[in-house]
Amino acid sequence: MRISLKWLQELVDVAMSPEELAETLTMAGFEVEEIEDRRPWASGVVLGKIIACEQHPNADKLRVCQVDVGSSEALNIVCGAPNARADIYVPVAVVGTYLSTIDLKIKPAKLRGVPSEGMICSLAELGLSKESAGIHIFDLENPELGSDIRPLLGLDDVILDLTATANRADALSMVGVAREVAALTGASLRIPAANGVAIEGKESPGLAVEISEPQGCPIYIGTAIEGVKIAASPAWLQQRLQAAGVRPINNVVDVTNYILLEWGQPLHAFDRDRLQSFTGTQDINIGVRFASSGESFKTLDGQNRNLQAQNLLITASDKPVALAGVMGGEDTEVHEGTQNLVLEAAIFDQATIRRSARAQGLRSEASIRYERGVNQAALTTACNRAVALILELAGGTATVQKTARSGEDLSFSRSLELRLDRVNLVLGQLKRGETGGSKYLEPEEVKNILTALGCEVVPTEKERVWNVTVPPYRYRDLEREIDLIEEAARLHGYDNFCDTLPSKTEPGYLSPEYAAIRNVRSAFRAAGLTELMHYSLVKTEGDNQVVLANPLFVEYSALRTEMLSGLIDAFQYNLEQGNGALNGFEVGRIFWKDGDAMKEADAVAGIIGGDPTVWKWQQGGRDQPLTWFEAKGILESAFQELGLSVEYQSDSSNTRLHPGRTAALSLNGKHLGVFGQLHPQLQQEKDLPEQVYVFQLDLAVLLGELGRSNNLTRKFAGYSSFPASDRDIAFFAPVEVPVVEMQSAMKKAAGSLLDSVELFDEYRGDNVPAGQRSLAFRLVYRAGDRTLSETDVEPAQQKVRDVLVEKFGVSLRS
Repeated sequence: MRISLKWLQELVDVAMSPEELAETLTMAGFEVEEIEDRRPWASGVVLGKIIACEQHPNADKLRVCQVDVGSSEALNIVCGAPNARADIYVPVAVVGTYLSTIDLKIKPAKLRGVPSEGMICSLAELGLSKESAGIHIFDLENPELGSDIRPLLGLDDVILDLTATANRADALSMVGVAREVAALTGASLRIPAANGVAIEGKESPGLAVEISEPQGCPIYIGTAIEGVKIAASPAWLQQRLQAAGVRPINNVVDVTNYILLEWGQPLHAFDRDRLQSFTGTQDINIGVRFASSGESFKTLDGQNRNLQAQNLLITASDKPVALAGVMGGEDTEVHEGTQNLVLEAAIFDQATIRRSARAQGLRSEASIRYERGVNQAALTTACNRAVALILELAGGTATVQKTARSGEDLSFSRSLELRLDRVNLVLGQLKRGETGGSKYLEPEEVKNILTALGCEVVPTEKERVWNVTVPPYRYRDLEREIDLIEEAARLHGYDNFCDTLPSKTEPGYLSPEYAAIRNVRSAFRAAGLTELMHYSLVKTEGDNQVVLANPLFVEYSALRTEMLSGLIDAFQYNLEQGNGALNGFEVGRIFWKDGDAMKEADAVAGIIGGDPTVWKWQQGGRDQPLTWFEAKGILESAFQELGLSVEYQSDSSNTRLHPGRTAALSLNGKHLGVFGQLHPQLQQEKDLPEQVYVFQLDLAVLLGELGRSNNLTRKFAGYSSFPASDRDIAFFAPVEVPVVEMQSAMKKAAGSLLDSVELFDEYRGDNVPAGQRSLAFRLVYRAGDRTLSETDVEPAQQKVRDVLVEKFGVSLRS
């Protein structure tokens, strides 16, 4: 909010400089983002009167003016403004003046041969507008020529751009900021008087107020005012609005904006005659309800709004005339011919206005304040002050005032218990310096702080315990004892408390679980995969999904039950953007419903596809699809880095994966996850490369194995200095027998001499029996203490042959 220092000084005695005030407010939790000092903008610019104006002899668009600025001789000034004429009062920048907003220093000059001794200024040249059609003309009575024009234009002011935290709705008003400054500095406070407005009660069209949604609108006050005259606001009101960044419109609308800035209470004025014409009745029945399906109306910004069920409306005879707490309607706005008004002053529910504004993608100064919470206790005060100002500036008579309230007890008072010992325990010791005194806040200091905030502090029967009554304007944010403690710290000054560290400190470290997750990420990155990150929110599609009660978008209305869909979509998107194949992995969380219970688990998923080669000249520029074994090798390299031995079993349960190229992964008998190629049908639907592979692993099983004692520390085994002896074995084996089972059986049969067993050939086709495949393995034998002989190796090799024949029914070829 933009705070005018000149306006603020009318409400509270501010003796400090703008910089000191900004520092004080910032240290108290109100960040001052900018100090706009307007005083240098027109330093040296004085009030002058054009006493003669003639056409320039050498230029059609220039005029030669004689300007009286209160000195002995009139100034000769060449002016190019089309509205320059004799007998008007204007701002004049005399020779030597520096106009900072346009970076111009006024010097004596000759324009087309005619000397010029200054410049007659427009508002743009004084920094008050972006563009001006001509010079500014004052409408003054008994002006003093040669006087400083800054007070006349509101340029003797400093603007503080202040940002309040979300819980401090009271600081979105001049009165609220004035109260805060008074509490911080101890200065005297002058709250604007708001006496009761006399309601004439003469005969006039009926006015009734009815609230259909008491939760959304607990209080609504409607005031009928007759006989107003719409005109421009006085200069003081326009200047205050402009300083706050609000554009003046007319006296009635400007008053509602002025009260919004002064008290933080949004108001809205309806043209009563337009209300009657819009509803087709002389009796106006103001209502508050939620929108119905298919309703629409045009707001003040000229937009036709299609209303939604969460939009709270102000209605006249059940026809929508305003978006409650957000913006009024164009059909009933105050205009130049308005003579009769209905002034709205209401309290609306915070959450209701927030949802309504978001549904329309519309935020206004009113909705910003309602969303944070308007001070209900000041509603009548703000309404009466607005009515009084309208009667003063626009004339007229207040004839009828109707109020509707919900049946709830609208008490704005709250009492809290505050323990001084708790205050000092939370806040700690003070920096007293050489002044001495207690190391902690004294009871009198805490009491003075709370009293300055408007609280009533009364001792209780308990020692060092008070009963604190919160003022109505702080009712929304002072709810607990800790809130009062925060206020004590804030006003005393956070920088006045000692910086204390915990008595026992130790260096930070990673938990074993998080260190293991880091190792998992590192292993997959080392395998050549890029780490990805997706939202956990997806569309609602399955029955076992956890669905959000208040989604932001339909696309983000439920939690994901698996991670493969997001990876496939990311792969497709990268291809469409010309980024090539995406080989990546993601560590994330999945969610699902098991009956009425909601469950979650962590998982690792990845996608691999495309041609892994960089230069393709050997392939004639053609892509070489990634084979199943190459993709499996990438996954295996990650497991090898982690020191894990994973087993693969054929699996066809996942309908999105190729039934003949999918494996279920297990780790020490526990199901780890799935790895396989995308189903050709899905690959065609997504327009993906010929072979794309995905995997999803249970992170808990992975971490559980990594956390076992034998995996926590890598053990070094010495290398044998003796040569190895290798043997090859080839045979026909049934297709359905997994290679991993045969490898496991061979290792067990050969015993400790077997160093490794590796499949190096597979063949299916001619000369191979139907339903079988030809496999060839290389077995490497090695001992650490001697060179193996034939008598050592042959018995072990024979055991391997025997177990393959007996257990798997293979037909040996060698």
